[in-house]
Amino acid sequence: MPEYDEFGMFQDNAAEAGLTWSGPPVVRRRAAQIASGRQVSALQWGAGEPELVLLHGGAQNAHTWDTVALALNRPLLAVDLPGHGHSDWWPDHDYTPQRLADAVAEACAALAPAARTVVGMSLGGLTALRLAARHPSQVSRLMLVDVTPGAGDAPGKTAAITAFVHGPEDFASFEEILERTVTHNPGRSVSSLRRGVLHNARPRPDGRWEWRYDRLRPTADARFDFSGLWDDLSTLAMPLLLVRGSRSPVVDDADVAELRRRQPDAQVIIVADAGHSIQGDRPVELAGIIDQFD
Repeated sequence: MPEYDEFGMFQDNAAEAGLTWSGPPVVRRRAAQIASGRQVSALQWGAGEPELVLLHGGAQNAHTWDTVALALNRPLLAVDLPGHGHSDWWPDHDYTPQRLADAVAEACAALAPAARTVVGMSLGGLTALRLAARHPSQVSRLMLVDVTPGAGDAPGKTAAITAFVHGPEDFASFEEILERTVTHNPGRSVSSLRRGVLHNARPRPDGRWEWRYDRLRPTADARFDFSGLWDDLSTLAMPLLLVRGSRSPVVDDADVAELRRRQPDAQVIIVADAGHSIQGDRPVELAGIIDQFD
């Protein structure tokens, strides 16, 4: 069984991204108890008050931003969405952006009260969009990473991602769960995917491995309808940036046209040679875009 040190792999992240290593970063795990009585966990980077909030995608966790955070070298908060990472799971398995946004609002008020720029990828992006609409005082600038409310319009947009996320619930060994992840991400290095699996999976007492995220159950609707979030997007008054991966099918030209129709001043940047998880494929470039936007 591989050893897991949650804060022991940052030098590997830096080396793979070509970042200068000057010693371990200041990172600590924090948690906020929200009104439901459950906890939202997060990673706080840096010694100062967080300036940014980063929200990961579905079936991911806060460590998906590790290389981005190293490249930024700024105080920030990377949140584990409820049902993911070290945050509590919800008995009803309802992780829609509408519900997640209120939980994130509570957590950020407690853990990052001065942060005003929010960056969200995929499910985290839709959550950030809802957060900006319902709690605008907490979001002065909003960046959506490879997602719009059109993500649920056509099954083909997210078919490969959905098939992976809703695959086997457990695995005979770490090697088996890693092999499946490598097959799903042929463009990523095995070393980066190994780190990702160590952060996103855990061994059970019986020796089998399972993912460190909750999933929709058969009684729940496995296909979210995000179309109502277009109306939320129309209400936004803060600067908005959409970052697309050039190889990703999740955001298409029609989505961009609708976003610009509702928010004519929105910026759109396409990152070359990046799929849906831009933070994994091109983390240093994404960090530069965040720095310029903020």
